[in-house]
Order: sequence, then structure tokens, then C-alpha cells
Amino acid sequence: MKKIAVLNQKGGVGKTTTVANTAAALAQAGLRVMAIDLDPQSHLTISFGLNPETIEAGSYRVLCQDSDIESQLARVRENLWLMPANINLVGAESELVSVVGRETILRDGLASVEDKFDYLILDCAPSLGLLTLNALAAVDEILIPLQPHFLALQGFGKLLQTVQLVNQRINPKLRVRGVLLCMFDSRASLPNEVKADIEQFLQSARGTKQAWSQAEIIPVHIRRNIKLAEAPSYGKTIFEYEPNCHGAEDYRAVAEYIRGKSFNDETPPEPTQAENNHSEAQHNQKW
Repeated sequence: MKKIAVLNQKGGVGKTTTVANTAAALAQAGLRVMAIDLDPQSHLTISFGLNPETIEAGSYRVLCQDSDIESQLARVRENLWLMPANINLVGAESELVSVVGRETILRDGLASVEDKFDYLILDCAPSLGLLTLNALAAVDEILIPLQPHFLALQGFGKLLQTVQLVNQRINPKLRVRGVLLCMFDSRASLPNEVKADIEQFLQSARGTKQAWSQAEIIPVHIRRNIKLAEAPSYGKTIFEYEPNCHGAEDYRAVAEYIRGKSFNDETPPEPTQAENNHSEAQHNQKW
């Protein structure tokens, strides 16, 4: 199972939109996907049409009540399972502060479902607290959504410092996979200037031991699209709400990037071993 956290400590940059629609695109491609909502605001849960006020199962129980992950999953679409969040998650950090091994609870729990999914996409809270540390300890890769304006860059360095500390002390496999530019307008000069600054920064880390030394700006940008903002209010992904809009096109391309497709090559990506294992039984299998 490939494990990816979508992370930025700044709110409103497209984290939840990216998790919901990338997970949905991977699931539509026939892959078995688990999405985890680690944000007390429960926006990912709402995006899939669930009501966090009526859901008892979810990430809080895994982190604070020693529940197994399999029992806390809801099947929200074909090939797509969600570990939801509810208001109880607000108190998780204070409850876990004295727990030994509190940063690796989620990672330990995921071991039991490692072979049942192809991808894990994790939506982090807009902070760098204990919930986010659990996410970083559990995944292999980080995807950073970013709005292309200068204020969005202010916390970028601090975010990378946190990633480096986790890489050194908790999860040596942790790497920044890429930066996803959201709400991008190629006609304006500022987004392109910010993009150039990020590219220069990432290029300067090549050959170093930094956790972002191989990161890149993902070669597809999420264009400004009102449909992406409207879809969650209906509990729908963009592919259900408006499958032919720019937002749907862009997130399909993001899913292809995650699967390893080259954007200079029109051939589809080679299936992973996990994809091959599930290809025959994925439509009706329920565990």
C-alpha cells in the first residue's frame, strides 16, 4: 500500500479537495483506496456525504480508544473506504499527550490493513500538532497543496523543517513527493513567479539529505474552478458533480501522476503489484 499525506499547516489551500478527488479518481481507476480524515473540522467526511454529528466510528477511536482500523472504516464509494472524523477528534491531542508512543499509534494500526488497499490518502489538520505527527509517522510520501501567492510561502519553510525532524527522529522513509499548485491562473504573472521561486528552492536541495531533495512541482496545476468549491456542499466528488469540468480533468491527471504516469508519455502507467493482486476481485469483494 502506498501511503500519502496531503499536508499544509495553512487552511484553505485545497487539502481536503485534493484528498477527496484524488482518492475518488484512483478508486474510479479500479484501485482500492482508503482515505483518512484527521482534521477535527471533518471536511473530508462531509465531502463524501457523511454527517460527522451522527458518526461514532472514525479516527478518534483508532487514536484514543485502541480500536482496530478495519472496524472504523465506512465504504463511501466503489473501491473507496473512509475513516471519518467527528467532533471528538478535537480532544485527541490533549488525551494523547501522556501516552507512550503517541506519535506512532496510526502507523501501528495500519499494519493490519497493509495488504488490503493499494493507496492510502490522508487529510491532515491545518496545524503541525500531534494529529499531524501521527500522519507523518504513518506515510511514505507527502503532497503539499499550495496557492501560488507569496503569503502562502511564509509557512512553507517551517513545514519542511517539521518534515525533516520527523524524517530524522520518527520516520526515516518520509519524503516530500511534490508540491501541487491549486487555484492556478497561468495568465497572471504572480502565480508563475511563485512557481519559479518554488522550483528554484526545490532545485537547490538536489543531492542533499533533506526530505524534499527529490520533490518537484507536480506537472499539472489545479485551475480555478467554482465547481470544485460547490461539490462538497452536495456530498459529492467533482466526478459526480461535474465530471467534464476543468477540476475533474485536473484531478484525474493528479491521480495519474501519483500512479507514476509520465506527462511526456501518453501510454498508461504500468500496474503495480498491488493493482495486479486486486484486479480480478475488486468489484464485489468486501472484507
